[in-house]
Amino acid sequence: MKNKHKLLFVDDDETFSKVMKKELTRKGHSVVCVDSGETAVGELKKRNFDVIILDMKMPGIGGLKTLKRAKKIDPEIEVIMLTGQATIDSAVESMKMGAYDYITKPCRLNELDILLKKAYEKRELAKENLSLKRLVTSKEQRKVMISQSDKMQPVFNLIKKVSRTDSAVLIQGESGTGKELVARDIHQESRRNGHPFVAVNCAALQDTLLESELFGHVKGSFTGAHETRMGLFEAADKGTLFLDEIGELPISFQAKLLRVLESGEIRRLGESKSILIDTRIITATNKDLAAEVKKGSFREDLFFRINIVTISLPPLRDRKDDIPLLVQHFLRTHKTATDEKKFCPDALESMMKYNWPGNIRELQNLIENMMTVVDDEKIGVCNLPEKIRGFAFMEDNDLDEGVSLSALEKQQIIKTLLKMNGNKTRAAETLGISIKTLYNKLKSYNISY
Repeated sequence: MKNKHKLLFVDDDETFSKVMKKELTRKGHSVVCVDSGETAVGELKKRNFDVIILDMKMPGIGGLKTLKRAKKIDPEIEVIMLTGQATIDSAVESMKMGAYDYITKPCRLNELDILLKKAYEKRELAKENLSLKRLVTSKEQRKVMISQSDKMQPVFNLIKKVSRTDSAVLIQGESGTGKELVARDIHQESRRNGHPFVAVNCAALQDTLLESELFGHVKGSFTGAHETRMGLFEAADKGTLFLDEIGELPISFQAKLLRVLESGEIRRLGESKSILIDTRIITATNKDLAAEVKKGSFREDLFFRINIVTISLPPLRDRKDDIPLLVQHFLRTHKTATDEKKFCPDALESMMKYNWPGNIRELQNLIENMMTVVDDEKIGVCNLPEKIRGFAFMEDNDLDEGVSLSALEKQQIIKTLLKMNGNKTRAAETLGISIKTLYNKLKSYNISY
């Protein structure tokens, strides 16, 4: 289905304007007709248009002056000039001033419709290019969610369901559990996947710049506003805006965000007109927003607005059966043509027993670090950080009562090795045994330290 373009048709010929409005509306466009440049400027200040069709010769300020004022109000708007044979030179001049193209009168409707389509595509491409420049994570390739855990199946099921709708989604989970990954999956599986996905970390935005960053601003609206700038809501038009760490938004700004979510309109800072947007909102937090509402630090009405569907992500410690799968994935991700590594079973075992407070992000960072600093092909327990190394070879049950002598011996050898950072010679000296005996003991324990 063809996109409905919002057109402003400016011509002082009333009969011609009526005919063109009827035909352009039949083509699926939304058309507002005015008969002067002054009125056109007034309309541009009140509402947002995609393309202006502007007659070159009109009483009053005329086509070229109207074009100049229109571009000052909305630098991104595309303008098609209507001209007679006698004013073609002026039409060419208008293109130097920023008009998209011109068409001679009387114009053929099909020819004009093709121009409109191209002008609109140029406007959309400019918006998408801007949104890409402003993406917080734009340079990342698309990642995939990897899991074989039963704990993740409800998450995958919800992603499928909400992707078919435009409902607001709140993703809850600890830091590093993959909340943005879920948001990207929802976007990719939705009807909006051909349009921008814009991600922003609310905690990273300064309070004084929140309105400007999210809604945009016009030139001169505040100190440092040297040019008109599109906000992230507008950059994500027809796509998805992901507001991460929404619980960090100051209470003073939450009312403004609620108004935008309820009205579907934004207003750039320093501008009086509203801009209609079609942007899906997905939010995420590692806070208990219901508790924040009770404390008075998060608006209850905004909480209900963003919490139509909730997706709760389990921490990595509750889905440890995914660790081997994730390790293999990150090893493949970070390997080079000349360097391919793998973890020894005992190293992987200690990683399975560690609780990963930083979740998947912590696991990924560890593996990237190991790939960089470890020279050997195999990554052993001795290469792991001390906080993880301490979990190596721990039994699931404590060895306090009824423990055998051989079990105590094994436990002491392992503790000594950990204390010596895997140095077998020093460990053997500390234990008072030969290096050969230590190797034999480790072999009998099936430990490749």
